[in-house]
Amino acid sequence: MARKARKKRRYSRSAGSDVEKEMRRYKKGTAKSGRGGRGGRVKSRKQAIAIGLSKARKKGKKVPKKSSKKSSKKRKSAKKRSSKKRSSR
Repeated sequence: MARKARKKRRYSRSAGSDVEKEMRRYKKGTAKSGRGGRGGRVKSRKQAIAIGLSKARKKGKKVPKKSSKKSSKKRKSAKKRSSKKRSSR
């Protein structure tokens, strides 16, 4: 029997542990955001995960690059607007 090819891990295990630590801090209510923790308390799970991943990135752990979904959406909507203007002329 042939073995199925295993998918590569996108995040390192140590990056996952950084996220776990940040989630614990969030649940305790001690997690803070912003430079030096001056931005205030972390209010959502997503925010806590993002902070954990950014800390892992700073330490040089294997974490995929941030996705640029917002910028690609902006480009698409700008293209649509410009094409509509051209067709109406």
